[in-house]
Formats: sequence, C-alpha cells, structure tokens
Amino acid sequence: MLLLKLAIRIGMEENGNMAQTLVNNRDTLKEYCLRRLGKPAIDINVEDDQIDDRIDDAFQYYRDYHYDATERLYKKYQITQEDITEKVIDFNRSGQDTEWQDQILGIINVFPTSRSGWDTANMFDMRYQLRLNDLYDFVDVSILHYTMVMQHISLLDDYFTGKTPFNFSRHKNELRLYCDWETDLEVGEYIIIECDQIIDPNTYSEVYNDMWLKRYTTALIKRQWGQNLSKYDGITLPGGLTYNGQAILDSANEEISLLHEEMDTKHGALLGMVIG
Repeated sequence: MLLLKLAIRIGMEENGNMAQTLVNNRDTLKEYCLRRLGKPAIDINVEDDQIDDRIDDAFQYYRDYHYDATERLYKKYQITQEDITEKVIDFNRSGQDTEWQDQILGIINVFPTSRSGWDTANMFDMRYQLRLNDLYDFVDVSILHYTMVMQHISLLDDYFTGKTPFNFSRHKNELRLYCDWETDLEVGEYIIIECDQIIDPNTYSEVYNDMWLKRYTTALIKRQWGQNLSKYDGITLPGGLTYNGQAILDSANEEISLLHEEMDTKHGALLGMVIG
C-alpha cells in the first residue's frame, strides 16, 4: 500500500512538471520536439544546425498558410518626397515606423486619400452640397432616397475615376501605386494600407505553443533524422542491430502529408485578394 501511494505521488509530480513545461521560445520548442521523438531515452541523430533549419522551415510554412499566423490590420503611411521622386514606396528605405512594414505578408487594399474626388470636407463637393441642401433634417427626407443617391454617386465615381491599381512585392518590400504621383499625391499626405501582418513569435510567445506548429516541427525534424540514418541502412551494429533510417523517413513523410492536408482543410486562411 505504501509503495502504491509513493508511485501515485511520483506520477502526480511528473505530470505537474510536464504541465509547467511551456513552449514559449525556440529553445523550448526544440526540446519539446526532441522529447516527442524519444529524447533522452534514445539518441536523436540530428545536429543543432539541422534542427534550427527545420524550425525555420516550419515557421515559413506556418506563416504562409495558417490563419492564426497573421492578422488583418489597417496602417497609415505618410508620403515622402523620395516616394514621389522614385514613384514607388520602398519600405526598406522608409524612415517611418518600420516595425509593421517588415512583417507584411500581403496587401489587400490601399484606400483613397483625403484628396479623392468625393472629398466630403470640400464645400463644393457633391456629397457636401447634398447634405447641406437636402439633409438639413432627417424628418422630411427619406433615408431610402439618400441611400440610393449615395450608391449612384459611388457608382459614378468608380466608373469615371476608379480605384488606384497597386502592386506589392513581398520580397522587395515595395508598394507601387499606378497613378500620377505628381498630381494625385503630395508630400506629407497619408494613405491607409489594409494588410496581413505576420504575428511576431518573439513578441507573442504563444505562437510557439501552437499545437499544429509543434507537430509539424516535430515531423520535419523526424524526416531529417530519417534522412541522416538512411545513409547507413544495412550497416550492422554490435549486437546484431541494423540501421533502418528509411522506415523513420517514410513515417515522417506520411505525417507531414497528413499535416499538410489538415492545414488545407482546417487551418488554411480564407482565400481572398492578397497582393504580395
């Protein structure tokens, strides 16, 4: 009876230690993956540099496809003289806040500035005059008529003016606006950028504890392990044992294939208009 109580107590302490083990950085993620593969009970024949490479590969795939890896944000950018001269917004040379600019995964939209043709701050604007003359109160005017008129004005604006085409290069970190830079934009003017930004795991450490990411990183390290051992297949070890790296490699490839399928069906970001 005493031995049973002692075994239960030891088991509870071990479970408590496991519960306290939080994956919140690269080192704890690495150790977690190695423990899942059998460390320290067995020797995992993978170098630290190879493990770091596989962690980088896992994060790259995670950021490109997992909806929890990015967030939709609206950011302001102030036009500079260099932007107008070069006719391109190069975030690499920008002297503004570059913390979010370096983490852009894709740009969805660039909203028109305050100098657009339907600027409601201009007293000679059509919308301004409509509100001044017809909407001095909402008692005698139908909101339905107002809504229809505004939709018609918006349609005319899209038809005759249209939205400014743009293109974003993720690798060059450049945003190109296909407009007349000399007349449509001026120094000091702001534009609003709707973008998908990568969630930095160094700032939000919970990213490291994502269950799919941990499983995928483990599978990549396991595949690297199998590739390393497969070079020694058939070699007999002392005691009559032989290496079978191909079996580990095949098992890892199957796990990776299932994780890719799970990403596509459960965790993939919704398709939309993303330029980048």
